[in-house]
Amino acid sequence: MRRRSRHTPNTSESTGKTGREVPSNQPAPLVPFYPDDAPVAAVQTPQPRPQRSPERRPATQRPARPEWNEPADSGRFELEDQPEMPSMPKPEIEAAERSPQEPRGTVVLAIGLPGSGKTTWFRRRGVTPLSSDLLRNILFDDVEEQRYQGLVFSTLRSLLRARLIARMPLNYVDATNLSIHERRQWIKMAKSFGYEVQAVFFDVPLDVCLERNRKRDRSVSEDVMRKMAEKLKPPVFEEGFAKITVVRVKSAG
Repeated sequence: MRRRSRHTPNTSESTGKTGREVPSNQPAPLVPFYPDDAPVAAVQTPQPRPQRSPERRPATQRPARPEWNEPADSGRFELEDQPEMPSMPKPEIEAAERSPQEPRGTVVLAIGLPGSGKTTWFRRRGVTPLSSDLLRNILFDDVEEQRYQGLVFSTLRSLLRARLIARMPLNYVDATNLSIHERRQWIKMAKSFGYEVQAVFFDVPLDVCLERNRKRDRSVSEDVMRKMAEKLKPPVFEEGFAKITVVRVKSAG
């Protein structure tokens, strides 16, 4: 193999040296020449601009505040300062105004069997909760998909975590949350962000849930319902709940 001469221009693109050598058919580049006696241009120092005195605007007189004369415990009057940012207050301001015992917000866990009235309870209050059924519909286009329970609830916890990072004051979780073990992860996450946890326990008899479940377009098998009922444990304060609300079927009498 014939070796390349040192004086031969390198035209290979792989080396990245293409065009560095001056072709022989072009004149050499011009080199500027600065004689010693060349006059040096005077450098003008920019003069600072004169500072203008600030314009005085006429002071606007604030309107007089009315006197409501309401006692503090009447519940009819509440004073609230607007935050600088409508979506999220500054962390240092919030930390300064919030006492160590005051929670940042609330996480509400719904606890109950299918057909116990959880969805209806949220709908009556105009609340859109974080729902396992909603996620199944988003992820798999099928609310009855049960093969990826781990994926559904890990995504559900990630959504709650995002809301807690954004410091949303009220957060609702619509799931069965039957056992203490299932509820423990929600409680631990909420408390790690400084939130209190409340439980809404739907204390509805199994027979009523079964009857409602049969009338649904999307029903759970009776065998699965009975196994879930055996697993259901009512919430207790020792789990870490700050408040427990019990929802029962209205008696006929």
